[in-house]
Amino acid sequence: TVQFEYDVLLTRLREQAFLNKGIHINFKDKRPDEEIFNELYYEGGIKSFVEYINQEKTPLHPDVIYLSKEKENMIVEIAMQYTDAYSENLVSFANNINTEEGGTHLEGFKATLTRIINDFGKKLNVFKGEEKVSSDDCREGIVAVISVKLTDPQFEGQTKTKLGNSEMRNYVTKAMNEYFGAFLEENPAKAREILSKCIMAQR
Repeated sequence: TVQFEYDVLLTRLREQAFLNKGIHINFKDKRPDEEIFNELYYEGGIKSFVEYINQEKTPLHPDVIYLSKEKENMIVEIAMQYTDAYSENLVSFANNINTEEGGTHLEGFKATLTRIINDFGKKLNVFKGEEKVSSDDCREGIVAVISVKLTDPQFEGQTKTKLGNSEMRNYVTKAMNEYFGAFLEENPAKAREILSKCIMAQR
């Protein structure tokens, strides 16, 4: 027999509703035991996804940081928020496929996040000499959803859940430089709070 797991399907359909802003998905289980109905609709897209993940957490800054960049054959969307938690939660997708093993889009995000935070720390004279925070320290407490869309995705590994397109690493880097860098500049108080969190993680 084929046993359908309602919760597994609900999780996947909820992801789709988050990743495709404005789409309505009605999901009904009509099996005899007990009829269940879920209407999935998120006007905020992946910003709502981050808020959903952070329901039980305490954010360091009230607003979810959101950025999107698009050219002919590539779209990058990133939503992130720092919390007072000690663990990170990075969720990445390529063409709505959950890239559980990450890939070039996630590598670009991690590397650029670290560099921007360190550059900002130097600018504020928080670091002395060659002092800086590690990539792990920069990600403590962060919840981020990285969603990319591209016309010719190349997936690696047995399960095809790792993105291999090198151009996507560069494009995510470009988007992060433009938007996250600007966010820190324009929101000095929030930027200092994020920086303090990273320094505390290092200590």
